[in-house]
Amino acid sequence: MNTNEKLKVLRDEIDVIDAKLTPLFAERMGVSKRIAAVKGMGNLAIVDDAREQQVVDQAAALAGDGLKEEIALLMRFILAISKEKQRKTLFPNDISLLPPPRAPRTDGPACVFQGLPGAWSEQALMKLFPGARREAVPEFEDVFLAVRENRADYGVVPIENSKTGAIGETYGLLRKYGCFIVGRTWIGIRHCLMAPEGTRLEDVREVLSHPEGFRQCSGFLRGRAWDLTACRNTAVAAQAAAKAGDGRTAAIGSRLAGEINGLNILAPDIMDAPDNSTSFVVIATEPEYSSADDLISVTFTVPHRSGALCEVLLPFMSGGMNLLRIESRPAANVGYRFFAEVQGNIMEKNTIEVLRHASVSCEYFEVIGCYRNTE
Repeated sequence: MNTNEKLKVLRDEIDVIDAKLTPLFAERMGVSKRIAAVKGMGNLAIVDDAREQQVVDQAAALAGDGLKEEIALLMRFILAISKEKQRKTLFPNDISLLPPPRAPRTDGPACVFQGLPGAWSEQALMKLFPGARREAVPEFEDVFLAVRENRADYGVVPIENSKTGAIGETYGLLRKYGCFIVGRTWIGIRHCLMAPEGTRLEDVREVLSHPEGFRQCSGFLRGRAWDLTACRNTAVAAQAAAKAGDGRTAAIGSRLAGEINGLNILAPDIMDAPDNSTSFVVIATEPEYSSADDLISVTFTVPHRSGALCEVLLPFMSGGMNLLRIESRPAANVGYRFFAEVQGNIMEKNTIEVLRHASVSCEYFEVIGCYRNTE
């Protein structure tokens, strides 16, 4: 037999085995549904960690030495599906994963960003909302406060840099203030070294910037005997350098921030990566989504045991959904909180099924936005 013929024989064997597995799985799900009814009558929780571990251990004990881990993983996945079946049985009118969307604010919305005029956040805001009323605030948290207290329709904050990764403060504030992500865009970050007129590169002794600015320009800064002073924002750094006017102080930031503050460019495009860019998200007090959106952000926590995160991720694989990014942040009393970005739309049936399957394996699960990226 040639290769294709051998494969045909083996695949026929697989088909026979699958024909036996499928009715057994259906039978198991039927029992799970009856278990849900009993739990409902007794007002018992769907999740029973001790029982789940017992099921996994029993199945692994029946497997050969070379398959114990795979059988344990399979049983964890089956248990996740079983819990979802029980949830559907007990709560047939389950609440939606996101509250109903509000209409976007299109008539000159009030928007807030962190920093000063010329900040990268302001440039992202202008790209997203060309006709918006703009307000600058000192701190990232002030952006969230302004939105939460309805002093602004939207806030624009950075969430990820292509070189240095996630901006953790934004993730923490998203959950602290219960805001939703309603939009996202990327801005090319082209950092310059700039200083007041008359300052020469060889005269510089102190450089001001945001810590992210220093990290993104680490190659340019390496080996230079300069004091690096952190500021709240690159535009704040540009303003401070202009005020210093001592012929020794420079700043790292955008060309626009330099122009606003009357600074000369001593060295353009000093970032390590030529394609350096930062992603900015739009936050609001209510979600805004439609059938045109293609990105979903979720946050969740998992039980503190081996394989817990894998259980959450398996439904995305089986449902054919692509996870673009996953981040973890330390969280009080729960170990770590995860944030993930998924390709999909919250209004699609398959997406809803996948997210609900994933949520069953979590201690906490929340969708924090469905939106699209603005090019």
